[in-house]
Amino acid sequence: MAGTASFDYGSQQQKPEAESAAAGYDPNYVPDSVRSFVVHIYRHIREKNVYEIHQMYETSFQSISDRFFKDSPWPSVDAVAPYVDNDHVFCLLYREMWFRHLYARHSPTLKQRIDSWDNYCSLFQVVLHGVVNMQLPNQWLWDMVDEFVYQFQSFCQYRAKMKSKTEQEIALLRQYDQAWNVYGVLNFLQALVEKSTIIQILEQEKEGLVQFTATDGYDYNGGSNVLKVLGYFSMIGLLRVHCLLGDYHTGLKCLLPIDISQQGVYFSVIGSHITTIYHYGFASLMLRRYVDSIREFNKILLYIFKTKQYHQKSPQYEQILKKNEQMYALLAISLSLCPQVMLVEETVNSQLREKYGDKMLRMQRCDDEGFALFDELFSYACPKFITPSAPSYEEPLVNYNQDAYRLQLKLFLYEVKQQQLLSGVRTFLKVYSTISLGKLATYMEVDEPTLRSYVMRIYSDVRPNFLVCHMHDFLTGLLASLQDNIDDIQTQNTCSRF
Repeated sequence: MAGTASFDYGSQQQKPEAESAAAGYDPNYVPDSVRSFVVHIYRHIREKNVYEIHQMYETSFQSISDRFFKDSPWPSVDAVAPYVDNDHVFCLLYREMWFRHLYARHSPTLKQRIDSWDNYCSLFQVVLHGVVNMQLPNQWLWDMVDEFVYQFQSFCQYRAKMKSKTEQEIALLRQYDQAWNVYGVLNFLQALVEKSTIIQILEQEKEGLVQFTATDGYDYNGGSNVLKVLGYFSMIGLLRVHCLLGDYHTGLKCLLPIDISQQGVYFSVIGSHITTIYHYGFASLMLRRYVDSIREFNKILLYIFKTKQYHQKSPQYEQILKKNEQMYALLAISLSLCPQVMLVEETVNSQLREKYGDKMLRMQRCDDEGFALFDELFSYACPKFITPSAPSYEEPLVNYNQDAYRLQLKLFLYEVKQQQLLSGVRTFLKVYSTISLGKLATYMEVDEPTLRSYVMRIYSDVRPNFLVCHMHDFLTGLLASLQDNIDDIQTQNTCSRF
């Protein structure tokens, strides 16, 4: 046991193995490095040796993949099963890693996408309804949920590109119409949350009755952490799925049991930390909760700035850098719509000005060029939205993989236009303390009914914690004047910044 901690399974670069990898892929050929890897990680899982499992999962698996499987998948599960006593649960875990490697390094076929769905169904059914007496690293458990949602997203994008589909692919899509069904995905994630009782555990932790966050979700009393931590990460998975569907309110509701103002278990894995704040911030932005998005983007960008050097050798490093750049773009959007620079740390503000300073100035001018920049930054930084429904195979085959993105972009740009109109209202409020509704409509080049309906809609949408000056008082007075059919709008409080 002690000797395996420093053993580098990827360093066994024996000549026959290298030649075999170069000669072509044989799913039944198991190199010595792979045989040693599965034997040892299987033993560590049985012994609940989390440290050794983590080392092998994070280091050895990547090392072997880089040496022998850059251009081919790992050996099939049937080939390695004899070395692990044909253990059903371990074989499901191995296949989950097998498919994850396939998605990362290659382009999966439709059949492989369907097989991966079947494997997740089997794995989650075991966790939900079986007896899983294991302790697995949080990184591995997060990767399961993260990959599950990613493969769902990837399948929806793949299915939406109908023009290039062959007759065989369409026949398979018809036959396996339940594979990666949106309701199935949501049901699994929700079932993991409910069966784990993670929401109740987090409530009890606030009362000091149990420990979960303090132990990073691990069970040091001989139990299993698998169901509880999967349930915890599934709440983040639900947030991500609902963001992909454009249902931001439900997404944030799913995350409510996790207090993101405090360090939680999601903090223990850099990927889950970034995914949580990215989707929380984006959902807040789309719900016009700009102050919330600015505050959270600022915190995570400062954290990445201080810690990214420690993740340079991590397989997730490129993804960390990509999300970092996207969140700077989203922060630029949020600050352009709601200038609250005092919420941003100097380090983050300096980086932001370097990246987007000139564009932010143009975005605040409220002209066509600024409008185009909102379009550009949103398109770069938004999630890859999906249309979850299957196509009609009877209709002429067309690609619809961009439809969801275009819809969300349209909704976002509509809100930008409304903010630009509000900016116009702000400008006149700086000049006038009393102005008729008709005159204000004339100055703003809109008709009176449009201005009236717009102001009433804004009044119904505003929240006290969202207002940063005295707009609530102004809108209250304005609405009262509209309801009383009074032409003069009087306000004692003018707003210099919304």
